Amino acid sequence: MTPQTTTRIASVVRLNQEGPGKQSLPEWWASEQKQKTPEAAAIMEAAQLLQTSDIPVAFPTETVYGLGADATRSDAVSGIYKAKQRPSDNPLIVHVDSLDMLDRLLNPEATSPHAHEAKTARNTIPLIYEALIAKFWPGPLTILLPNPSGSCLAPQVTSNLTTFGVRMPSSPLARLLIHVADRPLAAPSANASTKPSPTAAEHVFHDLQGRIELILDGGPCGVGVESTVVDGLSDPPSILRPGGVPIEAIRACSGWENVQLGYHDGTFDVKEIPRAPGMKYRHYSPKARVVLFEAGSDVQGIINHIKHDLEDTAVGAHSMGLVRTRTWKRGLQLLPEAEIEKTAKPVTSLINNFVEFTVPVRNSSKEVFDCPLGTDIDDIARGLFAALRAMDEREVDVIYVEGVSDDELLAAAVMNRLRKAAGSTFKV
Repeated sequence: MTPQTTTRIASVVRLNQEGPGKQSLPEWWASEQKQKTPEAAAIMEAAQLLQTSDIPVAFPTETVYGLGADATRSDAVSGIYKAKQRPSDNPLIVHVDSLDMLDRLLNPEATSPHAHEAKTARNTIPLIYEALIAKFWPGPLTILLPNPSGSCLAPQVTSNLTTFGVRMPSSPLARLLIHVADRPLAAPSANASTKPSPTAAEHVFHDLQGRIELILDGGPCGVGVESTVVDGLSDPPSILRPGGVPIEAIRACSGWENVQLGYHDGTFDVKEIPRAPGMKYRHYSPKARVVLFEAGSDVQGIINHIKHDLEDTAVGAHSMGLVRTRTWKRGLQLLPEAEIEKTAKPVTSLINNFVEFTVPVRNSSKEVFDCPLGTDIDDIARGLFAALRAMDEREVDVIYVEGVSDDELLAAAVMNRLRKAAGSTFKV
C-alpha cells in the first residue's frame, strides 16, 4: 500500500435497511446477483479483496464499523495492525456468519474453513455458552474459546494466546459479506488506534483515508458501542469488556448468575497480553481533553469547575464542548436560557439539536458547542462516539461530559468507554 492509495466508499445502505427478509443468506445473495444490483457488485468487490488482498476492508456491523481481514492469513491480519497503527499484542475478534463456520474453525482437522459444504456439527463449544448463544447470537456478544491444535487462525489474531474471541454479528449485511467472502473475518473497529470508534462511514474515511481501499457504507450503526466480551472458560465466568449486551441480561442466563467483572475502566498497564480487546491501552480518545463528571455530581459544582477552567489562562481553552445526557440543561447555565435561544446556531452533525454559542469571559468570549445525546441509554450509547468525533471536527480544546449511572443496561459500556477516553474524571 502506498500513500497514494485511493479510499472509496460504496453504498450498501439498501441492503442494510432491507435485510434478507425470510430468505437465507445464500438465497438473498443469489437474488442480488441475479438482479445485478450495484450493492451486489460492491459486496463482491469487497469479498474478493478480503480473499486476495492484504489491505483490509471496512464494513458496518450493528455495533460499530469493523476493519475486516481474512482471519486465516497472517499477511492480511497484519494489514489491520498497519492500517490502524495498532499494537500487535492486542488480540482481535473473529466474526463468523454461522455456527457451521465456527464449527469448522474449532475442528481444523475435519474440514477446511474455506469449504462451503455443511458438515455434521460437533459438540465443541463449551456448554457454558449454550444459553448465551441461544439468546444473544446473532448479536453484539463475543465469547472466548480455546484455540484448537492445528488452528487455521493466523497467530496475529490471537496474539499467540491459547484462546480466541468470536462473535456472530446480528447485522445481516456483515454476515452476508462474511458468507460471500467465505472467510472468518478478524475485525476490530475501523478507526485509527486510540481514537473514538466509528459509527458511520465518514468516521472511517476520516481516520483511514489513504490506508485502505474500500469502505462499505451501510449507514449509521444501531448499537454504537462494541460487543460485550465474556470468558466462560474461567471459574466463575467473567466479563472482560462491557458492551452491546447488558451485564444484567448475561446474569439472567443459566450458568452466568455469578458472573464476575474481569475488567476495570482504566488502562491495563501490565506486561502480559490482554485477553480481550480494549483492556490494555487508552481507547476512544478524541484530540481534545475529555473531562468526565460522574453521575450524581452537583450541577452547581460542575458549573463552577467549568467557569474556573474558562477563566484560567493556564488551561488555555479557547473553545469547549458539552456532551449532555440526563440532567444537564442546554448550555449548562453558562448563559441564561433566553440568551442561548436567541444566539445559538445549529451545527451540522449526526447528532440532533447540536448548537454553538459564545460565552463572555472577562475581556473576551469563548465558543461553546452543546451536544445533547438524550436521556434514553440506547440513544446515549448510539451517539457517544459520534459526539466525541463531532467535537473533534470543531477543534474544541476540552470536552465536558455528563456521565450516567453504571447500574443500568448499557450504562456500564458507556461509562467504560468514557473513563478510557477521559483525561480527568470528577465527582463534585
